[in-house]
Amino acid sequence: MFTGIIQAVGKIKDVKASEKGACFVFESNAIDLNDAKIGDSIAVNGVCLTAVELTNNTFLADVSQETLDCSIFANFQTGDKVNLEKALRLNQGIDGHLVSGHVDGVGVVSNRYSEGESTRFEITVEQDLVKYIARKGSICINGVSLTVNSIEGNAFGVNIVPHTFTVTTLGDLHIGTEVNVEIDIIARHLEQLLNATKNA
Repeated sequence: MFTGIIQAVGKIKDVKASEKGACFVFESNAIDLNDAKIGDSIAVNGVCLTAVELTNNTFLADVSQETLDCSIFANFQTGDKVNLEKALRLNQGIDGHLVSGHVDGVGVVSNRYSEGESTRFEITVEQDLVKYIARKGSICINGVSLTVNSIEGNAFGVNIVPHTFTVTTLGDLHIGTEVNVEIDIIARHLEQLLNATKNA
């Protein structure tokens, strides 16, 4: 589990295709990997990955074809910046919201404009995800925990404050950029529970 509070921005040092997907090497001097070990989970742009090799400032992770098909990872190239977060510890506070690292779909930035001191992004998603998104509810975009401020059709709006621009990659988003979207895990489980109750 994760919180959606980004700990560092890293970059893709290397990427190679494999028989079952791809192998990525991520690099960052800003995240502390000294307490990490092989097998630990690290979220990269909101996708939970397993570290299979580690150095002081790099980690290697295998990415399945399923993840490539369901996320923006298929578009990544060497040198691209990514948001990083190590897995939540039991003694750690939750400043964002509970994030599983399982991307539900890919959204597209359909608008971007200044709104006071923040920047407003409107993100369009597939229609089947809209029912899980609630105004003033939580959503995760490229691994960042955000509050939904509006919903219109199959697009929702979020505001990014200057601090978030500084410590994440969201400031690089522009109209047409694809992003990883994870809906609130509670909404997903509520639907499963309600469906099970109806079919009982």
